[in-house]
Amino acid sequence: MDNEEERIALFLDYENLAIGARDNLHGLRFELKPVLDALAERGRVIARKAYADWSYFDEDRRMLTRSQVELIEIPQRMGASRKNAADMKLCVDALEMAFERDYVTTFVIGTGDSDFTPLVHKLRALNKRVIGVGVKESTSALLPPACDEFLFFESLEGVDVPAGGRRKRGAKTERPAKERKAAEPEAVEEAEETVEEAATPGNVNELAVLIAQTVAGLERSTNGAVLASSVKRALLRKDPTFSEVEYGFRGFGELLRHLTERNVVELTEGSAKGDPEVSLPSHGGETEAFALLQSVVADLQKRGGAPQLSGLKNQVRKVQPDFSEKKFGYRGFLQFCKAAETQGVVALAWDADAEDYLVTATTA
Repeated sequence: MDNEEERIALFLDYENLAIGARDNLHGLRFELKPVLDALAERGRVIARKAYADWSYFDEDRRMLTRSQVELIEIPQRMGASRKNAADMKLCVDALEMAFERDYVTTFVIGTGDSDFTPLVHKLRALNKRVIGVGVKESTSALLPPACDEFLFFESLEGVDVPAGGRRKRGAKTERPAKERKAAEPEAVEEAEETVEEAATPGNVNELAVLIAQTVAGLERSTNGAVLASSVKRALLRKDPTFSEVEYGFRGFGELLRHLTERNVVELTEGSAKGDPEVSLPSHGGETEAFALLQSVVADLQKRGGAPQLSGLKNQVRKVQPDFSEKKFGYRGFLQFCKAAETQGVVALAWDADAEDYLVTATTA
């Protein structure tokens, strides 16, 4: 047996999943096969448990039994007490397995209920990887950021949602503020640091910026090569709901090849087949971007003296609307300008009165 293979335990809060699919996906019946197919790509599922009052899910019970799922019967009670009993039993069983079976490396919790967030935190504290599965519209905004990865049922391969049952694949969805913050921990910058919008599926331009920024960060923090698998893991740590499928790509490799064609990243053969090394292009338009900055600064100097750093990015965008320093791996415009200064393109000087940098264009 491959010691590196993930060994997965699957726990399903079945009532939450079944009702979530029915109520939010135009009556769609929850099917386990798409979930199992997605997990097969991540490791070997060695335990499968589902919790519910099965008198409410007769047909589902037969489907789950065919998939070798152990059905945990929750005694029929009224309302919230029955639901709480299922939640508590699932949590106890998951923690018991985490303590007793060290070989289980990954726990999959199928639910959208935020009540399971403490369980997720505890499992991760025990050095277990946690993957969540839920229906998007019935999943609490608190749950996905707590997981290592979160799979939305309606986005899985093989799930055919009835017409009108979900947003068109690739459509941009506004995430809750807490979730956006977890996905973009470095997004707090100057007020002018707005994210570029684009009329492309899933906002691929925004994704390109995020990946370039991620690759740059990995290059700074590691001494060795940055592998594609490392980039994917870093993206999932930033946003556990990330999936290249939502941007119209069949796999992460296809996404990286697309970004290579756009000169966002470069790919070279890695030590393992199918896991190439990813780097930022040696030039990648950076020289042209520095030249653009120098030109804008020189023009502003002629009209009114050395411009201040604040507001300068907006001036650059008046000339090139899609400009973003993040395409070149810089976390902020100041960092980009300082890099331009090291190339002898511009000079920065702190003005105590203005409490800002003054930027001047250097001559050849």
